[in-house]
This record gives sequence, C-alpha cells and structure tokens, in this order.
Amino acid sequence: MRSHPQFWAYAALVSVCIFWGTTYLGIRMALESFPPMSLVAVRYTISGVLMLAGALLAGVKLPSRKEWTRTSLNGIVILGIGNGCLAVAETMIPSGLAALMITIGPFWMLGLDAALPPRTRLHLPTILGLAVGMSGAALLVGPGALDGGLGSNLVKGFLVLQFGCFGWSLGSLLQRRQPTEAHPIVSGAIQQLATGLAFIPIAWLAGGPIQLSGRGVGAVVYLVIFGSIVGYSSYVYALQHLPVAVLSIYNYINPVVAVILGWLVYREPFGSREFAAMIIIFLGVAMVKRAESRRAARAA
Repeated sequence: MRSHPQFWAYAALVSVCIFWGTTYLGIRMALESFPPMSLVAVRYTISGVLMLAGALLAGVKLPSRKEWTRTSLNGIVILGIGNGCLAVAETMIPSGLAALMITIGPFWMLGLDAALPPRTRLHLPTILGLAVGMSGAALLVGPGALDGGLGSNLVKGFLVLQFGCFGWSLGSLLQRRQPTEAHPIVSGAIQQLATGLAFIPIAWLAGGPIQLSGRGVGAVVYLVIFGSIVGYSSYVYALQHLPVAVLSIYNYINPVVAVILGWLVYREPFGSREFAAMIIIFLGVAMVKRAESRRAARAA
C-alpha cells in the first residue's frame, strides 16, 4: 500500500479527517479558560515555535524572505480568520452545530477558485450541487430553527463562521498558488507562528478574563499537538498533493465526529432539523465533488 504514489497524501487526509473532528470539542473546552482571541494567540504561538524548532533541529531548509512573508500572510488569513471566527462562534453556538455549518466551506473554496486567476470555470452540475448544499444551510438557520433556544445567536454564529470559511478558503488557495521550495511542515510552522504573534496584540485589545483550569489547559495542549502540529501539517501536505475536490472530503467526516463528541461530553442538542440539514449539505457537497472529479478527468 505504501508503494502507492499518493500514499502519504491520503494518509495526511485521514489524519485531517480524524483529528480535526475532535478539535471542535477541544476549542469549546479551551474556551472555559481562554477568551477566543487569547486562545488563538496562545495555541498558534506555541505550536508554531515547536514546529519551527523541530524543523531547524532536523536541518530542513528554510524558505527565502519573500516566501516567508507570503506564507506568513497566508497563514494569518487561513488560521487567524478561519479559526479565530470558529472560536468566536463557539461562544454563541454548540461545537457540533459549528462543525456542521463549516461543511459549507467547499462551496467557498470552489467559488473563490473560480474567481481567482487562473480561474476555474463552474459548470452546471457543480452549480446545482452548490444550490442543494445551500438549501441545507437555509434549513439549518431558517425561521423555524430560531425557535430552538439559540435565538439570534444561531444566525450570528452562522455569519461569523461563513466569514471564517471565506478566510480559510482564500488563504488556502493563495498558498496553493504560491511557488514554494519549503517543506510543508515548515510552511505550516511559519503560518502558525505568524498567526500566534499577530494575535497577541489583538488578544490584548480584545481583553477578557483568563481563568485557568485543568480541563481548559489540557484542551489547549491537545489542540497544539493534534489540532495544530499533526492536523495542520497534514492539511498543508494534502493541500499541496491532492485535488481540492478530494481534499474537501474531510468536511463530511469532521462534523460527524464533532456532533458525536459534543453530545457525549456536553449533551449538545442535535435534532431532526439538524440531521436533515446535514444530509442535504452532504448531498450538495457530494454532487459538487462528483461533478468536479468528472470535469478533471475529462480535462486530463
């Protein structure tokens, strides 16, 4: 199996599917001790330092100053906007529901991929898949959903997460288009360190009490190791070696893991409306993935 030319790329994708599904619960636990902006600053400063130190000890070649700067900016867009918005949203809505809302992320990725040069044209089957997925999102945050106890926080959390998806997708595509000679681990380390350092003044300005607890600190340690170092390194590697349509499969698995863990630990509600919305969104993502895979095969 390891002789397959894409073995490590698919292994990285499996790592992303498993570990990132657990980070939604980890973020909710970490928020018991840290405000959202402080959590982003602490998490990524630590993980960035550890990853960069490991790369230096291993003798990995560092990128040029120009590539370092671009990678840092991409990282701030991906992680600062993407995970910063997720942390903020999880102060409004349950972690499993946040994970479900993020399944719309591939639609942002494809839309931006079509808008940024070199543009990838969207065909009718892809557009139909996008429409199906967005109907699931409408069911998730429609008028009836507002009666479920979350009220306006449901819509606020949804909008915050969509801005996060926009940032994550934009930064990912810019990183994918950037010529690089750096190892993916080094790129991930630079992005995380840049995000952590950039959010230190933001965390200071945002304020908020830090109330350390064993569970909160343990959650941060877990996020640093499995969410940032292992998970994000795997994501960067898979991003550079797999098509966008294939990489987006983690959007199916992450919310299922997050919903299960959220219910087990916090008894987060997940009713028939949320289940129906999840199935519709998954169907839309599947239609998009199938259409894009066929298009890529015809182009090849």
